[in-house]
Amino acid sequence: MHWKRWFRHVFATRSSVLRAFPPATLDAIEMAIDDSEHHHRGEIRFAIEGALEPRAVWAGKTPRERAIEVFAALGVWDTAENNGVLIYVLLADRDVEIVADRGFNMRVTSEQWHAVCEEIDREFAAGRHREGAVLGVQRVGRIIANFFPQLAGRRDEDELPNRPAIL
Repeated sequence: MHWKRWFRHVFATRSSVLRAFPPATLDAIEMAIDDSEHHHRGEIRFAIEGALEPRAVWAGKTPRERAIEVFAALGVWDTAENNGVLIYVLLADRDVEIVADRGFNMRVTSEQWHAVCEEIDREFAAGRHREGAVLGVQRVGRIIANFFPQLAGRRDEDELPNRPAIL
C-alpha cells in the first residue's frame, strides 16, 4: 500500500475533474470522437475518473484494472464488429489507459496503444488536457481506420455515446 497514492485519491475532488475537463473541453472531445468516427467503423469512448474509492486503492487496484471494469460497465465491448476502444483517464494517478475490444487482437500491439497513452500523458503533464484528449482520440481513430475503414458511400451508425463519461 502506497500512502501517497491513497491520500491523492482520498483528497481528490470532483472540482479537479471539472478544472481539467471543463464543459468546453468535453465538447471538444465529443466533436473529435464524432469527426474520427466518420473515417472508420469503430467506436471510441472517453472516460474520466477523478479518483478511486479509498478501499479500492487500499486493496491495490491498478488504473489498468479499473479501466477494464469501466470498459465493461460502459458497454464498450458491445459493438457489432468488436471494435470498441476506451480511453480511460484516472486523474489522481495521472494515468491514461487504453482498452480495446477483441477485434483488435493480433492486429494492434500493446506497445502501439501505450505509445498513444504516452502522447496523451505528455500533453496532460503540460496542463493541456484538451489538446491531449483530442490528440489521443485522433491517434486512436487512425489506428481503428487501419483495420475498420469506413465503407464507401456509407456512414457508420453510432453504437456508443460520443460524449465523454465523467465517473
